[in-house]
Amino acid sequence: MSTLKKIRQKIIDRNYYLSSHAEEEMLDDELERTDLENAILKGHIEKKLTADLRGTRYRIEGSAQDGRLIHVICRFKEDSNLIIITVYALSENL
Repeated sequence: MSTLKKIRQKIIDRNYYLSSHAEEEMLDDELERTDLENAILKGHIEKKLTADLRGTRYRIEGSAQDGRLIHVICRFKEDSNLIIITVYALSENL
């Protein structure tokens, strides 16, 4: 199973954690959980970030419900749980 499929399955199963940093960034950009879920389910892995000692991170690019382009940064923890590290809009236009 591809990495993106594994990430999407965690989203479908609602088996993921949202970091407090992600919650703050989402609030700042007026994004909801449905926005990050939509971006992951319909978007693509834009970049694989391997320089972090805590593990590989994935930057997923996709659309929020209102059409804005957003990035979702996530990683799998050692216990294979998915953590959403941050979510942000690439455009400030609402």
